[in-house]
Amino acid sequence: MLAYLSNWYKTRFSDPQAITLVFILLGLGLTLYFAGSLLAPLIVALVLAFLLEWPVQQMARLGVNRTAAASIVLVMFLAVMLLIVVVLIPSLWNQMISLIADLPSMLDKGVLALQEFSLKYPQFVSADLLDEMLVSLKKMLDTQHMLDFGKQLLGYSASLLVLMVYAILVPLLVFFFLKDKDELIKGSKRFFPSNRELARSVWFEMDQQIFNYIRGKVIEIVIIGVVSYIFFAFMGLRYSALLGVLTGLSVLIPYVGATLVTLPIALVAFFQWGISPEFGYLMLGYGIIQALDGNLLVPILFSDAVDLHPVIIIAAVLVFGGLWGVWGVFFAIPLASLVKAVINAWPSIEPEEKAEVAEES
Repeated sequence: MLAYLSNWYKTRFSDPQAITLVFILLGLGLTLYFAGSLLAPLIVALVLAFLLEWPVQQMARLGVNRTAAASIVLVMFLAVMLLIVVVLIPSLWNQMISLIADLPSMLDKGVLALQEFSLKYPQFVSADLLDEMLVSLKKMLDTQHMLDFGKQLLGYSASLLVLMVYAILVPLLVFFFLKDKDELIKGSKRFFPSNRELARSVWFEMDQQIFNYIRGKVIEIVIIGVVSYIFFAFMGLRYSALLGVLTGLSVLIPYVGATLVTLPIALVAFFQWGISPEFGYLMLGYGIIQALDGNLLVPILFSDAVDLHPVIIIAAVLVFGGLWGVWGVFFAIPLASLVKAVINAWPSIEPEEKAEVAEES
């Protein structure tokens, strides 16, 4: 057993570059895991700078000074974000408040539907089970729970101060990352081992894939969100803007997000129309949107960026989402692709070299 482990170690870790790659990945992973919350503005700024680097490069190729290009791109990006905050967020907030206000009547309608179903089919939903469900529901909506919810809102409002600080720090960091990219990269090399050719090859392989994935994911969110909103509004579905945004954001979690967002859409449609042709048309149209997304849009956007089995993608979402929350979910596929690239690039001793190692040992 010891001989087998020794041979395996010599086969996989005999190359010094492999050890360097392990230390680099381990150091970055530990830094993100233990200091991710402290470095959140820096990480967000790095991600945004990575996304905005392409237009800066294109402007630089046209002869625009890099400082001017970084300034123009950043101002345009902030203008888009400000437009979203001013136009989209208030509408979503109003619809969310309206949904919360309508929840009691929606719940009453749902209780009546359950009672009718229990009377018609007592073998599926008994009266005792229905009473237990109603008691649990009342406990969820009692005064104490509402007070707890209010306390959570106060906690979130207190964190707005932190968001205001981020709103100042992140744009400044993005500007300096874009403006002084070469100097910062050159200065950071002193903190990495000199023997890093393997790590460099892995990064070159992943660089374009990560950019293509993030760009494609942003485009997918916008397309699915806008198309869903237009369809919901055309059908006259209430809270169409809120549900459209949720549908767009659901693509962040492959396979799982579409399933989760289907529930609120179906519930709102049911409480608005009941079991009717409108309900069927809405769910049919929503299913067509999801089918076109999975079978047409995703292959077009991610044909060169994602080559992973669905089981691997779901496992990556669960693992990295559990480690880093929303950011882990968003970058689950690039991180899984990174793991795959490392495995593919990992050096191993050829059979002839293995024989020489065995003779030496």
